[in-house]
Amino acid sequence: MFSPEKIKRIVIKIGTSTLTHSTGRLDLRHLETLARVLSDIKNMGLDVVLVTSGAIGVGMSKLGMTVRPSELRYKQAAASVGQCELMHIYDKFFLDYSQVVGQILITKNDITEESRREKVENTFEALFELGAIPVVNENDTTGVDEILFGDNDTLSAEVAALVRADLLIIFSDIDGLYDSDPRENKDAKIISRVHFADDNLKGLAGGAGTRLGTGGMVTKIHAAEVCFENDIPMVITNGKRLEDAYDILAGKINGTLFMK
Repeated sequence: MFSPEKIKRIVIKIGTSTLTHSTGRLDLRHLETLARVLSDIKNMGLDVVLVTSGAIGVGMSKLGMTVRPSELRYKQAAASVGQCELMHIYDKFFLDYSQVVGQILITKNDITEESRREKVENTFEALFELGAIPVVNENDTTGVDEILFGDNDTLSAEVAALVRADLLIIFSDIDGLYDSDPRENKDAKIISRVHFADDNLKGLAGGAGTRLGTGGMVTKIHAAEVCFENDIPMVITNGKRLEDAYDILAGKINGTLFMK
């Protein structure tokens, strides 16, 4: 049973398609809404973590790149520029609502190696105690393929497990998990509840959604597997409706709920 009254700590993941226009430039209206909604949820007494995509996409735009680079050093350069832009904008918008944010950049080793994991956990807890919202992204700038998650859907689930969150919301470019690809089948129906992950579920997932993002439904199913293992409810919903977070916290799911 999904019990909203038990939620004290929430992780929210925002995708590149929600953060940016089709041009690759930041969607300031959605960023403002995101800052307002998360600040308000924080004011309700919940601990909030934001896992953000978009650094490479935003960096590409600033550097005049029109195609996502395949060479690692150019990805890292784009991420370096994009991280600066993203955090500058987040700091500005959240400050309008008297909310402090702090950046945490993570690689897979920070989660899998016990000594590093403990230090990351301590940093999160200190930020919570100080009333700040941690803003998390993968450390694309210095990471190499062997120590990267490769997508922020999986990262958000791992972070939810790390901070012992009570709920993960993934805001995507789709309303939830469908019984077939809605881009190809106009009669596709959304699946409102999923209680376990199996091969049939994975078979419903497609590829990446946009030219700027790295994720797709496959990565979200993998995130759901991590959440199942850690008994964390996960919701996939449309990132164009950020205020749906209020409904979800009230027990009304607009999207797909993954829960044992």
